[in-house]
Amino acid sequence: MNDKDNNDETIKCDVCLKEVPLSEAKNAEASDYVAHFCGLDCYDKWLKKSEDEDKEDTIN
Repeated sequence: MNDKDNNDETIKCDVCLKEVPLSEAKNAEASDYVAHFCGLDCYDKWLKKSEDEDKEDTIN
């Protein structure tokens, strides 16, 4: 695969599902998966949702 092929790869943002170039996608790594985000706004939404779910799990 050449550099041009790498530049054409896209991935969907895990929050808004917008297609973004893989080279431009922000990611948050965890032990079992990698999540990709189109920008900090979507990352912040994902992080808040994750924190809220963690709080719910603690309460239940």
